Amino acid sequence: MNAFVFPGQGAQYPGMGKDLYDKSPVAKELFEKANEILGFRITDIMFEGTEEDLRQTKVTQPAIFLHSVLLAKTLENFHPEMVAGHSLGEFSALVANGALSFEDGLRLVSKRAQAMQKACEAEPSTMAAIVGLDDEIVEEICASIDDVVVPANYNCPGQLVISGSFSGIDKACEAMTARGAKRALKLSVGGAFHSPLMEPAREELASAIEATPFSTPVCPIYQNVNAAPTSDPEVIKQNLISQLTAPVRWTQTARNMIADGATLFTEIGPGKGLQGLIKKVDKNAEVAGVNSFE
Repeated sequence: MNAFVFPGQGAQYPGMGKDLYDKSPVAKELFEKANEILGFRITDIMFEGTEEDLRQTKVTQPAIFLHSVLLAKTLENFHPEMVAGHSLGEFSALVANGALSFEDGLRLVSKRAQAMQKACEAEPSTMAAIVGLDDEIVEEICASIDDVVVPANYNCPGQLVISGSFSGIDKACEAMTARGAKRALKLSVGGAFHSPLMEPAREELASAIEATPFSTPVCPIYQNVNAAPTSDPEVIKQNLISQLTAPVRWTQTARNMIADGATLFTEIGPGKGLQGLIKKVDKNAEVAGVNSFE
């Protein structure tokens, strides 16, 4: 079975999507529509901006979404049998499988980015990557710290990202290293994504999601919150709302897709990050990537 997966924040790079704009009339038209919807020329930032320009959350999220979705729309034989997306990538996956329209998907991603930005400014916080410890040990250490710190991204066996207040992350990193973590590395991110500190953003996004029409998709999506497949628009909405304050269960998602018959995982969008993670979940998994018009 063909599984298509869509990357999240961190995969962006300067110049992304320019070949699509230049070579595909379909993509060009949708890029221009995106500029209108967003109220600024995101294409200028994507094609000519610096890494720093692309790092602003209000730019990063729509940029990755556009790159992924427009690649899917220009693929000749795009017939997904199952999809998943990492964090932000869940929105790309939902447009790719027909649960959301392009316009509604972009509006929600833009709203999500702005709401997350606000939450980050209201409560400065961060994330850290923990490498070389079992998930259970990371969970146990997080639970033992008297500060906000939680598992945020179960990326692959032996790699878990934690999220929380600056002091919580500092204490956790120290404890993880003492327990034998190979690395406990603070990430240069804007805030504590997928943690309780994103509650104000979750509330803001919830009303936007509730007001958006969702359709029954052409294939199931395996969602971040529970790593389980669904094609029910109401379930999809509720899981999407929970996503901002809950962990991304990527390890479990890849395992469940493989158990359900995924034979080839194709990552659509910038970078190759998810291909690497899926290989670490199961070294026998077949992976491929589509990240340019060619």
